[in-house]
Amino acid sequence: MKTAAIIVAAGSGQRAGGELPKQLVPLGGKPMLSWSLDVFLGHAQISETVLVVPALEIERYGKAFPSATTLVAGGDTRAASVKAGLRAIRDSGAGDLATHVLIHDAARPGLTDGIIDRLLEALSRADGVAPALPVVDALKRASRDTLQNIDRSDLWRVQTPQGFALDLIEQALDASDDSVVDDLAAVKQIGGRLSLVDGSESLSKVTYPEDFKRIEAMIAGNTTVRMGTGFDVHAFEPGDGVILCGVIIPHDAKLQGHSDADVAWHALTDSILGALASGDIGDHFPPSDPKWAGAASEVFLRKAVALTAERGFGISNCDLTIICEAPKVKPHREAMRAKTADILGISIDQVSIKATTTEGLGFTGRREGIAAQAAVVLSKLLR
Repeated sequence: MKTAAIIVAAGSGQRAGGELPKQLVPLGGKPMLSWSLDVFLGHAQISETVLVVPALEIERYGKAFPSATTLVAGGDTRAASVKAGLRAIRDSGAGDLATHVLIHDAARPGLTDGIIDRLLEALSRADGVAPALPVVDALKRASRDTLQNIDRSDLWRVQTPQGFALDLIEQALDASDDSVVDDLAAVKQIGGRLSLVDGSESLSKVTYPEDFKRIEAMIAGNTTVRMGTGFDVHAFEPGDGVILCGVIIPHDAKLQGHSDADVAWHALTDSILGALASGDIGDHFPPSDPKWAGAASEVFLRKAVALTAERGFGISNCDLTIICEAPKVKPHREAMRAKTADILGISIDQVSIKATTTEGLGFTGRREGIAAQAAVVLSKLLR
């Protein structure tokens, strides 16, 4: 089963209050949207992830979430946004391979691998599936002067992601109008077979300001956190520029090293390996091995990121400090942050890059080279 995913994040989130749309509000150290996006991107059976965002803010979301497979403008209603996401799957060519799709709301950040696994298993027997929880509270219908009991024995709180055969959900939404309650209702209208799987309280929807702390306690409190640090030094040698975080910065010297000598990404790679207790960069890429001569440090960093995913962790944030008298780092800092975020598969606001001097002291103060130190936090959701 080849499955694509759509995250609907095109709403304004006005009921949640605040200046930011709720999908961008920090939750447990990262934007709320990142929680669902990271799980989809890390799941082996999800072949593509489409992010449906406000039409006027595609560039903003693209910079914040560079790891998303595809970004597309949403519509005026949720149904219209889902249709836009489905068209994007087809337009990208993934629809020629994907047989099924999971459609998820960004306002439900408590997604886990286990929920995805249950949905995919149920899709082998049904046309449409969704996670759900039974209604446990007493229900009353209030009129002007009376309360009427409502039988809750067969009532369920339906959540997302909702999963469907790709062809069927396209057919169902084309046959319905934009007033359908959810995608399950559209499939029901054309006679589809529906099924529910066990949901989770962590998948509750964030709607009002008070919901943030409640959901954050559920999902961030279910997280194992690891922290790692890294440090690296490279001396100058004759040349015309240095490479820092994958960005070439003109200078009257270059950095000496077996690889491209990107001292910042070397420190960051070591910090990730340290958090994983997986040795250091020299263990994985020995300088004595000629195959790494002149290698781009992107290779080293991508390896560390791959190991992170294999261990079931995600990168919550990183902080790099570059120590040198010259060249000036600040004019290139945003490009460095963007490249780093892209390699790590996180949003740019999870990447901090700073520069400082040693006030003329030591080898960096004597302009003999550059030092860098890095710190990273990895989070592992307990599935």
